[in-house]
Amino acid sequence: MHEPSRLDDALAALGVDGYLLDAAGDDADQRYLSGFGAPDPFFTLRAGGETVLLVSGLEYGRAKAEAEGTVERLADYNFRARSAESGRAEARKAVAAEFCAAHGADSLAVPSRFPLATADGLREAGIDVRVDDEDTLLELRAVKTEEEIKHIEAAQRANEAAMARAEELIAGSDVREGVLYQDGKPLTSERVREEIEITLLRHGCALDETIVACGADAAEPHNRGSGPLEADEGIIVDIFPRDKETRYHADMTRTFCKGTPSEELTNFYDATEAALDAALDEIEAGVTGDAVHAAVCDTYEERGYPTLRSDERAETGFIHSTGHGVGLEVHELPRLTEGADELEAGHVVTVEPGLYDPEIGGVRIEDFVVVTEDGYRNLTDYARTFTV
Repeated sequence: MHEPSRLDDALAALGVDGYLLDAAGDDADQRYLSGFGAPDPFFTLRAGGETVLLVSGLEYGRAKAEAEGTVERLADYNFRARSAESGRAEARKAVAAEFCAAHGADSLAVPSRFPLATADGLREAGIDVRVDDEDTLLELRAVKTEEEIKHIEAAQRANEAAMARAEELIAGSDVREGVLYQDGKPLTSERVREEIEITLLRHGCALDETIVACGADAAEPHNRGSGPLEADEGIIVDIFPRDKETRYHADMTRTFCKGTPSEELTNFYDATEAALDAALDEIEAGVTGDAVHAAVCDTYEERGYPTLRSDERAETGFIHSTGHGVGLEVHELPRLTEGADELEAGHVVTVEPGLYDPEIGGVRIEDFVVVTEDGYRNLTDYARTFTV
């Protein structure tokens, strides 16, 4: 899936023999380098131009079938006998050191979240362990292969089905005394989230949380929303599912209004759609994330809305960054914000401008795209519809 030669080049630049991970399969770096998912921590070493996993006997057969690299087991390093003699924790550290030495890795780079106990054990065994302050794997993960992009697109198709279900519920609701009703009951944020999650499960995806926020709740960008949804208010629906098989994410936001939005809220929506288009117009390889963010800020400021660029203490207006990378994590590199670096072909980024004011409500619209040499390809195939 990934291109390990890129990591080999990075190891040469770091001046180490290998790169070691000690994490479970839900860790994005571990999944990226090993191609394998397991609920308990295991070792993955990149050294000498090869990727080698060290797993328990329980996971050995599955790892051999699924992993991107060769697979060894703890038993190959006398783990049971060592555990009986000195305990599992000490045995695991000793096995890790022998495993690295066996593959010619006398010096290692490890991520900043690497377990301290394992690092201490390796150092005690004479292995040079250095923290990778450059987040090399995070940087490498930012540039997606065609296969990775296909996985992200698959997650996005599930996302669009879930968004369609949310829109269907909101659009098909009845209005009684300013509150949305569905099947004779108030339509709540919780009910819409439930339908989103059910739809995603049916499409092979899951998510830890999602946002269905209305009115004043929508004026807080990360407020999940709660209670009955109201007519004439902005309803932000932000869904960021993970494909259960590939672990790749998608991300999309739409803002809906059932009824008649206020003039101020309509202006919020129009300005946000213009800001999204302005950002998209900037995107291509070689353009900085800073420049994309600046296009959004320019659009809002020209219309008289505050931004964090114009006032770093702003509590209303555009009060977050423009976007972020999407992949094995829903928030990863690159970033679209002040001071952000150049975009590269293969970067997958969200573009999600928004405006927020508790007196008016909130609006956010989010597409996400893959950066190309001369522009971008929008991975989002879902209409922007405000009033439903």
